[in-house]
Amino acid sequence: MADAPALQGRIIAAHGRHYTVELPDGSLRKCFPRGKKAGATVGDYVVISPQGADEGSIDRILERRNLLYRSDDMRTKQFAANVDQLLIVVAPEPAFSDDLTGRALVAAWSAGIAPIVVLNKIDLESSVAGARKRLATLAGLDIHIVELSAHAPQEMRAALLPLLRDRCTLLLGQSGMGKSTILNALVPDARAHTQEHSQALGAGKHTTTSTHLYHLPDQPGDIIDSPGFQAFGLYHLSATDIERGFPEFKDAIEHCRYYNCTHRHEPGCGVLAAIEQGAITTQRHELYKRILAENEAQGRY
Repeated sequence: MADAPALQGRIIAAHGRHYTVELPDGSLRKCFPRGKKAGATVGDYVVISPQGADEGSIDRILERRNLLYRSDDMRTKQFAANVDQLLIVVAPEPAFSDDLTGRALVAAWSAGIAPIVVLNKIDLESSVAGARKRLATLAGLDIHIVELSAHAPQEMRAALLPLLRDRCTLLLGQSGMGKSTILNALVPDARAHTQEHSQALGAGKHTTTSTHLYHLPDQPGDIIDSPGFQAFGLYHLSATDIERGFPEFKDAIEHCRYYNCTHRHEPGCGVLAAIEQGAITTQRHELYKRILAENEAQGRY
């Protein structure tokens, strides 16, 4: 019997080397990559060879528009591919990390992905003012900041759904920020679907280690839920990538005296001059220097 013809589809779930691929007709297949190396991630468009009634092998990953991932000296973690925008969720309690939030923004901008910051749990009146103050630097970068409360799901949907229409959005945040609450408000069936998927993969009901793409039920658009994180290395970024991750540097860099300026100590540096003038914050510049130093220490350049 002749082999079944190859099919194109989109990865909508990933757990280790197990992938769920959605075909154009809406049917799903459990797929595995050929060989030992995985490489694929949620959001990837792939070519598969069908096997049996509902399985298949991933033969090829089609060209990506972008890929968002983090990397350190221990491992690389891919979040998603072909993403239109990043929804970074922070909250007053537990307190979010300015450093991790900043790194997620650098990853997004360096990959050409538009970021939106969601301040969740604004009903925590005793601590929300401090969170707003810490986000003021980001507001100054023209980042859209949306404030939400889990106790007002209808208002949450009204605020977010217009931003998600016709887009593929990655939901990202540290553990404990309330991502699951937001996801369940936007996609009420997400919890059931996630548990069913995890059980099918033999992972039980623990869902924090898998990534899943959901179609918005009431309008065109997709949202990708990813595990929470407590670290965000950017070892894969070049010096140019890192610069791109700080869009407020762009105009200032044009005034640098030297073409290979690292924007740390060189005379005639436009970025350092902009810091003195208050156009760039010291906080953001310190983050830039930390990321650059980490990558240099690894022999990245």
